[in-house]
Amino acid sequence: MPEAVLLAAPPDRDRLGLRTAVVAMFLASAGIPLYIHLPMFAAEIGLPLATVGIVLLGIRVMDFVQDPFLGWLAQRLPDRRGQLAALSLLALGGGLMWVFALQPGLFGFVLGLILVFTAYSLGMILFYSQCVANAAAGGDTEHYRLAGWRETGMLIGIVVAAILPQVGGDLLGARGGYVLLGAVALLAAPLVIRAGAPLWQGPVPVQTEVSYRQLLSGRARHLLVLSLVNALPVAVTATLFLFFVDDKLGLPDLAGVFLVMFFVAAGATAPLWSRLAAHFGPRRVLLVAMVLAIAAFGGTAMLPPGAAVAFGLITIASGAALGAEMVILPAFFSATLASADLPAALGFGAWNFANKFALALAAGILLPTLHLAGYTPGGANSAAVLALLTAAYALLPLFLKLPAIWLVLRLTDEV
Repeated sequence: MPEAVLLAAPPDRDRLGLRTAVVAMFLASAGIPLYIHLPMFAAEIGLPLATVGIVLLGIRVMDFVQDPFLGWLAQRLPDRRGQLAALSLLALGGGLMWVFALQPGLFGFVLGLILVFTAYSLGMILFYSQCVANAAAGGDTEHYRLAGWRETGMLIGIVVAAILPQVGGDLLGARGGYVLLGAVALLAAPLVIRAGAPLWQGPVPVQTEVSYRQLLSGRARHLLVLSLVNALPVAVTATLFLFFVDDKLGLPDLAGVFLVMFFVAAGATAPLWSRLAAHFGPRRVLLVAMVLAIAAFGGTAMLPPGAAVAFGLITIASGAALGAEMVILPAFFSATLASADLPAALGFGAWNFANKFALALAAGILLPTLHLAGYTPGGANSAAVLALLTAAYALLPLFLKLPAIWLVLRLTDEV
């Protein structure tokens, strides 16, 4: 049975992409930006880096059970997807307000993160499965067109969430910048719910009897493994970005500028990568982007303190590479699910878990390691400690990218 049947008129095609981008922008605030900010935020409120890493990894263990259940729930309640989406977006805004604006102690910090990540998981599962259903009628190229809107929206959301505490910190102090992030998230949630409501009036993903055992086989399994492996380098750099800029390069005042450059480069190139993938095939274009990422990682490892211009150029190159990966890989997976009549809700439950697990694994290993090595954010760190920070930020992602390239080489463009 096909995964989606048209039970209601789809949203106007000219507006579908824009509404998709708006919802993507909001959901993106609980992805990479959290892993950029949480280590520094923890230092501001007096939590050890090792504690934050362990908490994030522990929540991912919880997700191992929770995410499959949320995927099953989204699959079983297709007629309730609009209400579930609204609930997840509202809970996400409230959770970010709880963690960053209320700034609770360790217990409240953990509970708030559980709320954020649960809401994020449900929202992403519903959102990506709806995108698959909305794009299914347009053929394979429609997956790439809609992915261009979706991932560009996500990149814009990442930029806003990544720089908001930096901008707010200049006006309100470090803690005030995080309060601003939480307050904006809470206020934006109902606006995003209203803007995205028509998305759920289109093709409805229907219930199927496909299990995770069937999903985790063949091409879909290969793409899920690729997603996990390829997410690790980004997870490492996201976790250590502010530390590297502040303590290795000695350019804390430019951290916000570099974040903007990185994600603007990703967002600006995402539509181009999308068109190239549709024309030349996703595999070939993805390989070009991955080689560009390796060159950027290698250049970063050789930078001396104060190398603002060189790091800026590397930031633009690595951002462009990320733009390709954020557009092509989810679209590739969407097309695979659609062609095999696999349920998108279950598929993106597994996809979402793979990406979140990569981020948590990076934080759960690197933050305690740096803590044990004697690294102090913003403190007087020895040359050996800074060398370890550089190796973790630049060289480790380079080597992690190699198995991802090998997995792409084993793919074919035909879905």
